[in-house]
Amino acid sequence: MLNRRKMLQAVAGGAGAALGLPAASQTAQGAIASSGGPKRIIFFMQNQGFDPATCIPKSMTGSGSLANKTLPEPISPLEKYKERLHIINGLHGMHTTPSHSAFFGALGGYRGGDGVPPSAATIDYQLSKVLPETMLPHLCIGMDSIENMTSKPTIANLSASGAGQPIFMHSNPNHLYQMLYGGISSGDIRRQHEARSNVLNQIEQLAAAKGNSLPKSDGQRYGQYVQGFRDANGLRDRLDSVSDHLREFAPKVDERYTNPEFETDWHDCLLDLGISSITSGITNTLTIGSGRGEIFGAWKGLDIDQQGHNLGHMKQPDNPIWIKIRQYNSRMLVRIMEALDSVPEGSGSMMDNTLIVYTSNNADKQHTSGNNWPVMLLGNCGGIFKSGCFTQVEGKRPINSLYATLLNVAGQNVDRFNMSDQMAKKFDDSTGPLKEILA
Repeated sequence: MLNRRKMLQAVAGGAGAALGLPAASQTAQGAIASSGGPKRIIFFMQNQGFDPATCIPKSMTGSGSLANKTLPEPISPLEKYKERLHIINGLHGMHTTPSHSAFFGALGGYRGGDGVPPSAATIDYQLSKVLPETMLPHLCIGMDSIENMTSKPTIANLSASGAGQPIFMHSNPNHLYQMLYGGISSGDIRRQHEARSNVLNQIEQLAAAKGNSLPKSDGQRYGQYVQGFRDANGLRDRLDSVSDHLREFAPKVDERYTNPEFETDWHDCLLDLGISSITSGITNTLTIGSGRGEIFGAWKGLDIDQQGHNLGHMKQPDNPIWIKIRQYNSRMLVRIMEALDSVPEGSGSMMDNTLIVYTSNNADKQHTSGNNWPVMLLGNCGGIFKSGCFTQVEGKRPINSLYATLLNVAGQNVDRFNMSDQMAKKFDDSTGPLKEILA
């Protein structure tokens, strides 16, 4: 396992400089090593809100242990893992103006909205810069109706690498499989991978040549376009260089990819690919957007006829439709944990060094002011986070304070995340990490 990690980090390090990808600083790496902080973080964002009544045991009115409590039906698949679970209630995101969705603001902790570009990097990307370096710093996958995933195989609504720099979610598992594992495949997948690679190489060369004749004012913007092709081509080369290692982790391609009966078939395929990207060491930061950060989404494979905006107008507690959706999410979380538990790392498993953050891109419900933003954490990263408990946050603390906490435990000493002192005076009663969730 150590040899595998060293190999992947060496490959990533050599390519990272060429791509201009930020390497984790020695200070941050040292903090991670000494504190037992996270080596990887997974964000799971379910649209239409996360009603606290669907995750907080009914008998709990204040902070306390979950040991003798029964989890609510919507998250019942997590019952056997509740000693690793931390439910947090009382954070807010009023400054993100969520309404139907906070879009980039959900992970950015700033004002979001339909068509509003990101104003800064989101927490998932920011963490990918601090965590141990990998070949692909950050992967984002998005689940939706089969029609939307087919017509829009990539979409950007949740993650960003900076102001005006969205990160695309992959929603077609066939395309994502080609990107990650095309170099080790055979038959049609290999032929498509090689054909696509040749086209992308040619586009990069042509685009770079054409860009030289542009005015300076347009050259910088066009340069980002060219760099996108360079990044894609560079990632493919890096993955090809460790193809023997990747064979061990590549999911099996079956009819769910090419002939899905329901969109949930593609959801499951995307989750498999996301898990494999983590367990293989391709990436250290995974963002899963169920509903892709919008008000859409469908779950016909769960015998749910309603979809999209209509789901948001239904109250979630005791609603059989939302129980199915939330249980489906919870089973996905269990699959992630079981996969990471099965891979040895150090004296334990990969899950021992992983944090999963489950919440919504829309606070507690679809039409919301954002005054309550429930979150569930899975994993304690070597005892850094409290687990097996429920925390009711007292006072006015924004979701930004949670994100600042994640950066701190990953080795970056920050008091705030994407919040100026002026904003903090209005929306935050304190500063620094959320001490209530740390062990």
